[in-house]
Amino acid sequence: MDAQLAPGLYIVATPIGNLGDITLRAIETLRGVSAVACEDTRVTGKLLNHLGIKVKMIRYDDHASDATRDHVLDLAAQGPVALTSDAGTPLISDPGYKLVREARERGIAVTSLPGPSAAIVGLTLSGLPSDRFLFAGFLPSKDKARHDALEELAGIPATLVFYETAPRLGDCLSAIGAVLPGREVAVARELTKRFEECRSGSAEELIAHYAAHPPKGEIVIMVAPPAAGDGSAVDVDALLVAAMEHDKPSQAASQVARITGMDRKVLYARALELK
Repeated sequence: MDAQLAPGLYIVATPIGNLGDITLRAIETLRGVSAVACEDTRVTGKLLNHLGIKVKMIRYDDHASDATRDHVLDLAAQGPVALTSDAGTPLISDPGYKLVREARERGIAVTSLPGPSAAIVGLTLSGLPSDRFLFAGFLPSKDKARHDALEELAGIPATLVFYETAPRLGDCLSAIGAVLPGREVAVARELTKRFEECRSGSAEELIAHYAAHPPKGEIVIMVAPPAAGDGSAVDVDALLVAAMEHDKPSQAASQVARITGMDRKVLYARALELK
């Protein structure tokens, strides 16, 4: 990149593990900017040191103030400024969208450089349908909120993709097994690193494996789409009975319809029989 970079905000994807995954364009851009807005200056500092780049860093994360955002945008209006996350593509489960939105509103040029993303790497390793998928970030940490979120997503005809931390993996898999029974699940971890793995199975099988082999590192969880047709891949009666422990038959039918994709009226009639 021989030409000097024009003023603006440059969204730069960084490696999710293997430093060899940084692109030539990303390196050239980081060398050409006047400042780098980053989640953690220590993390980004290690990458810049590895690349032999010295540039001003500004911490910009979930807790960044409006004043910090204004400062970054003022700099971007005058010269090139990069936005990076600790790993992967900025704005994916990351607060950068506010910065980009304001930059566009102010007429500041925004350029996005494609690069690594853990969600995409995990999806391509999983063997699950990839023609349609929904990235849902991190599920809530509280049990009820986690279950509610999964129920909301249950009927979407697409592979579901989540980020998760190692300490919460067991609880997350338990919720998936309860709310989305019968679906294939894939867990990808240590992506692009030496001990990379992607393990598939039922939620129960994965719970047992990771109870015996406590995981480390950042994790991507993928859940297969709901089965097409009549819901025979799951025990519909069991789902209805479980739902009716807390809800009326009509509400239970609606809940199971979201999970299985089956007709709510058919499920309601069956719920009345079971009642």
